[in-house]
Amino acid sequence: MKEETAQREASELHHDPRPPRTPQGWGLLQALWYLTFFQPVITEGHLRRRNMEFIFIRFSAWQYAGCDKLWAGLVTTLCHNIRHHFGALLLSVFHVVGTRPRYASGFTRSEWLLKTGTCLKLWATLLVLTTGLVILLVALLVPGIKDHHALKVVGSAVASLSGSSLVLGAVSILKNLLVSEKKKIERLTNSERFASQLGFMSKVHDEVEGLVDFLAFMEIFERRRLRVVLEITSLDICLPEKVAGVLNAMNTLLSDANAPFIFILAVDPSVIVPCLEQTGCMKGLADNGYLYLNRTVTLPFSIPAMGARSRLRCLEAALQTREDLMYRLIAANVQRRHAKCHAGGVLVPPPSLGWKDWEAEAVRCIHEAFRCLHDGADVLSGYLPTNGANVRRIVNTIPITLRLLLHRAGTPRSPGMGGGTPRSPGMGGGTPRTPESLDPRAAAAWVVLADRWPCRLSWALQCLEDAGQT
Repeated sequence: MKEETAQREASELHHDPRPPRTPQGWGLLQALWYLTFFQPVITEGHLRRRNMEFIFIRFSAWQYAGCDKLWAGLVTTLCHNIRHHFGALLLSVFHVVGTRPRYASGFTRSEWLLKTGTCLKLWATLLVLTTGLVILLVALLVPGIKDHHALKVVGSAVASLSGSSLVLGAVSILKNLLVSEKKKIERLTNSERFASQLGFMSKVHDEVEGLVDFLAFMEIFERRRLRVVLEITSLDICLPEKVAGVLNAMNTLLSDANAPFIFILAVDPSVIVPCLEQTGCMKGLADNGYLYLNRTVTLPFSIPAMGARSRLRCLEAALQTREDLMYRLIAANVQRRHAKCHAGGVLVPPPSLGWKDWEAEAVRCIHEAFRCLHDGADVLSGYLPTNGANVRRIVNTIPITLRLLLHRAGTPRSPGMGGGTPRSPGMGGGTPRTPESLDPRAAAAWVVLADRWPCRLSWALQCLEDAGQT
């Protein structure tokens, strides 16, 4: 989507030489000027614009799974991210003096219409304020008029009344600047006055409508179309009624044909459909969850099974969370170098296998196991799972498994530990083994087997146990 945006920006410059604007620096002052004194007009030229900017917002339903009204979670996430993207000042000023865009009545190119009433009110207020200040200064400074208290009262009253409207406007902007839309909706959620769904939904609808009008204003100011892309994830791990609440909130936001929202719903239908069929939202649809999803999702598509390259990339991404292994190895090497320097250039080996050497051996085995998994030519990499959670589980389990095996290989086992039971090669037999005889690839293969086929692994262990008893 970002590449498509860049291509459209380049092609649009051939039709309209004016580049898009951003509300930053000098553009922020321009946006405030247009907000105060002009009303945006949606013209035919604006509707023909093909350049577009996407505002990506990620909404994890699991974070708001405990909320009674998922409307609150969805709308607060939307308001917070739009406020963060454009800045709090622009949105606060729009709530006070901004106006809804209007459609052009004819074939006009003017995208801004002067607010005549706002300009007249402002000039009248400034004129009255100036008049009141002049009267007050004359009553205070002119020697012959200082004794007329009535003139002082009139001047102060005119100045205070005219200036109060400007102060109220500034206070409203400051209030919207300090109290965001997210806090407003959270207060409505906690308020007893809006305990009924109708009052709460009405207030939420007003907030969403204000955001839509603000985005329409920013479209005309920036000279490009704006689309808010909400990525909805983690619905698969929510309760059934919460799943239905998120889908209802999404349908309500999309009820307006001009709403600039695009929802990307990342779900597993085999998990979502039973959740929908357990709730009461399927009444009238023959309790068919697939029919409900078919009417909700405009463009359904399925992601194909993960290939070999994608599996290796997923494994590489999961390995990035194991920086502690590299850090420990580097720290051990640094300590050895310092010990070598203090010993006069001669590295004195420890009398026995110390913790540092044991840690270095563990890190070496762990890296060897990960190298076998990441090797595309190794048949073991073909058995990696396609689920990211399972890959992370394997990545976290392999280091623990190898450390336990190394500890077990260096510690003699007592006869009561089942030393006569046959074991798989590389997994530690009934007799103590040396660290050199440990096979990291075999340990990684056992971890993958335990994750992918736990029942088959249990059956294999049962067969080994039966063979040991006979």
